[in-house]
Amino acid sequence: MFSKTDKPLIMGILNITPDSFSDGGKFTNLNAALQQVLRMQAEGVDIIDIGGESTRPGSDPVPIIEQIQRVVPVIAAIREQLNGRLAISIDTTSSVVAKAALEAGATIINDVSGGTADPAILTLAATNNAPIILMHSLGIPKTMQDHPYYEDVLAEVIAALKQCVAAALEAGIKKDQIVLDPGIGFGKRKQDNLSLLAHLDALVALGFPVLLGASRKRFMGTLCNVNEPSELVTATAVTTALGVMAGVRLFRVHDVKENKQAADVAYAIRQNR
Repeated sequence: MFSKTDKPLIMGILNITPDSFSDGGKFTNLNAALQQVLRMQAEGVDIIDIGGESTRPGSDPVPIIEQIQRVVPVIAAIREQLNGRLAISIDTTSSVVAKAALEAGATIINDVSGGTADPAILTLAATNNAPIILMHSLGIPKTMQDHPYYEDVLAEVIAALKQCVAAALEAGIKKDQIVLDPGIGFGKRKQDNLSLLAHLDALVALGFPVLLGASRKRFMGTLCNVNEPSELVTATAVTTALGVMAGVRLFRVHDVKENKQAADVAYAIRQNR
């Protein structure tokens, strides 16, 4: 689905968790989750990204069985209610969770560990011919913000992503099924996030679709003097517009309507360069 057009795609976040940094606890009820999906569909979302484990800084791992119990009923309900009209990705680092999600109707794997936490997830993606998003993260969510440090964040993130790509290709994943994510906010300082955002074109130049996940991230709150993540909708839309201009293809966001508008306008401008 990533090679047919270069038009940006909007991935809507659906956290089936009690403790996600921005919307934890809002969609743990199946009906509430479905209503949110329908709302995002009406606003023009392309992909629904469903996760059953928070990866916010300081978060603890969630048992695999609990993740499955959270996400599978929602994925199955979306697939039944929308009859395949939306793509669904599973946000997990576990091959067991990913397998259950794919069997329930998900078609994309979104792995914040880049395939390093559970390498079997790469084989699973290859076997199912499922697109996989490989994200860069420095360490695990529990400790990733404990004094992260880079000599050259762009070079180090690119080098790490290249290693993830090599492992994915070795596992049998097709090149056109790989998406890269620089991991904004995952083991990054404010200056690291800003540097990556300033050089998104270098990531795009690697030759894979790039996903940007800057939505409501804390570093923007420090720039805007805002404490509530929900107040960072406009700031997020700015990163989306800049990402489109740099050639980024996918945007993982909480606020579909605003970011789709930003992406559509930026794309129209980019087409007229």
